[in-house]
Amino acid sequence: MNDEQYTTKLGSGQGIIEETIVLLELWSPGMTGTELFKVALESGKFPNISARRLKNLILEGFAPRYLIQDDKPAIYIKSLQNNSSNKELSQILYLYTCRRNRIFYDFVKEIYWKAYSSGQESISIGQARNFVINANQDGKTSKPWGASMIQRVPVYLVGTCADFGLVEKKKSAVRKILPFRIETSTVLYLVYDLHFSGFSDIGILNHTDWGLFGLNRYDVLDELKLLSLKNWFIVQSAGDIIKIGWQYRNMEDLIDAIIRR
Repeated sequence: MNDEQYTTKLGSGQGIIEETIVLLELWSPGMTGTELFKVALESGKFPNISARRLKNLILEGFAPRYLIQDDKPAIYIKSLQNNSSNKELSQILYLYTCRRNRIFYDFVKEIYWKAYSSGQESISIGQARNFVINANQDGKTSKPWGASMIQRVPVYLVGTCADFGLVEKKKSAVRKILPFRIETSTVLYLVYDLHFSGFSDIGILNHTDWGLFGLNRYDVLDELKLLSLKNWFIVQSAGDIIKIGWQYRNMEDLIDAIIRR
């Protein structure tokens, strides 16, 4: 699901939340990244971004995250745009950003949430740099990174955390960790997304994506039980066994139900 090797694609826009929302408004199903660039350039909605920068943002940032799997992420998010709060939308964008940028996926789980759960008050560029140096030495990067890239990528990682509300936005070498809790709508979206991706009920409960939100399997089970009270599905659990009675046949049906509610 996520690119296994670490790349520098976060440098093409980091969180790009506001830009993504505008691009989704301009995008139509079937439109390629290159076609979207032409539409976006002619729209006049990005007056402060150069054509070169806009093209890079779309082809390296937006398209790899949302124009995949027959454009389904873009279709789903576009459908939910007018029925979701900024926070709810941001968390779905965060999920796809993590999935398509393995370095950010691992950084959030291995550095951010460990710091959060241990009671640390901040994350530093220095911590991010050590993470990048170790990754480079361990051969996790797409190719060996030089000193310049090792300086830049940690800034991308912490900056992306700030974009999605994990740390404060203040540009500083040390960023305060902010309270970050998964939205109920994000739990609903993610559990059905995993289900329709072919994961078993127990596989969903143990999936690593929940770790992006600081949840373990017991936290996930608690969240699912709360959703079952609202009839989104039926949950039966005993010990390590879980069975979910699904209410919707596909993501399109789920999203229609979310919009109707």
